[in-house]
Amino acid sequence: MLDLILVVIAIAIAIATGGPGGPDGPAERVETASAPKVEAADALAHSSEAPPPSSEADPAPVRVLPYTAEQQVATGRFTTAVEVKPILGATRANWIAVREFNGQDLVYVTHLWAWRCGLVAIHVGINGADPEPWPLPDCHEDTNAPNAMLPDDGLPYRAFPLKSVDSMTVEVIYDDLTTEKITFNRQGALMP
Repeated sequence: MLDLILVVIAIAIAIATGGPGGPDGPAERVETASAPKVEAADALAHSSEAPPPSSEADPAPVRVLPYTAEQQVATGRFTTAVEVKPILGATRANWIAVREFNGQDLVYVTHLWAWRCGLVAIHVGINGADPEPWPLPDCHEDTNAPNAMLPDDGLPYRAFPLKSVDSMTVEVIYDDLTTEKITFNRQGALMP
């Protein structure tokens, strides 16, 4: 029944706009002239404007990562970048947390550890410092929950002096070797 209604609507629109089968009969194909293609170099030669500065600068050097990309096959176990990248992309605000506890600032990466099987590395920089590698526990491929955090994996935080952490830069390197880098301020990452 819905199909019939949609067909009737389509026919009514075609008639109202003079489309195929409309009041003027079948529509004719009308071709319009388009502006000639102008190459960028030709456009600059005939323009009084200078090119933007960025167009003259050398491209940024490609960063070579010391890792090898892994094959990207969805396994349903969340062990590849193709599976965890959408999740981490949607939960960027949770990548890192700061907690004031026992007279210290504790910086947590628990959320990233929970999706680590699709990553090759994470780097964290505190207060504007260059991000440094933060060890990731191994993925537990031989279990039903490869991303699970087990007691032998260590602790997903580091301690700093109280109120000393003002900003954190997190770089995530996926196992397909794509990267994402985000900077958080203390207020945005502070746990209540």
